[in-house]
Amino acid sequence: MMVLALCLAVASPMFAQKKEAERLNNSATVLRELLVGNSGLPASILDQADCVVIFPSVKKVAVGIGGSYGRGVLICRNGGEMNGDWGAPAMYKLDQGSIGVQLGSTATDFVLVVMNKKGAEQVLNGKTKLGANAAAAAGPTGAQATGYNAASMHVDVLTYSRSKGLFAGVSLEGATMDSDDDANKALYGKSIGAKDIVEGGQAVVPAAKPLIDELDKASGARK
Repeated sequence: MMVLALCLAVASPMFAQKKEAERLNNSATVLRELLVGNSGLPASILDQADCVVIFPSVKKVAVGIGGSYGRGVLICRNGGEMNGDWGAPAMYKLDQGSIGVQLGSTATDFVLVVMNKKGAEQVLNGKTKLGANAAAAAGPTGAQATGYNAASMHVDVLTYSRSKGLFAGVSLEGATMDSDDDANKALYGKSIGAKDIVEGGQAVVPAAKPLIDELDKASGARK
């Protein structure tokens, strides 16, 4: 019995780490696919971003199950002004309750682009309700994105979705997101908050390197 308990104690953290590694890998895949060509995440938007949050494969949940979340990852730029290269990821969760109407029968990828330091601080300081704690709007695409100037707008978070291969700005006003503390503990091997991960110079874990590399390749440090 003691041997079984010991095996379970060892296996549980390894299983949790594998789950988080899979989440990071899925997020890297979503980002890679959305940065190709002219029909995905606009480079002009990413270049102005302080942080990016990716929620891959969010699915509609049957009524009555409850307590379900989309699970993804937040990555912010390094530096006090958040204008450096991209830092270590923090795991996040998205409340599906208010976005169910956005979801069809197939999985939907959501990408939230945090456009200023105010929005980043709001997201890092605890549960954030889009449209209330942080001003949110459907993200521009195409020609609208080319001329978008974050400094002159009063929008903290631009929101996008991809379903059935189609990428577009989408309203997520009313949705809430928060740090996924259990997942962060599994990933880093200790209890650590999202703010400490982002602002504390936490090293990038190997499982996150492909995701960070994609971001650095697409949008380097701002001058």
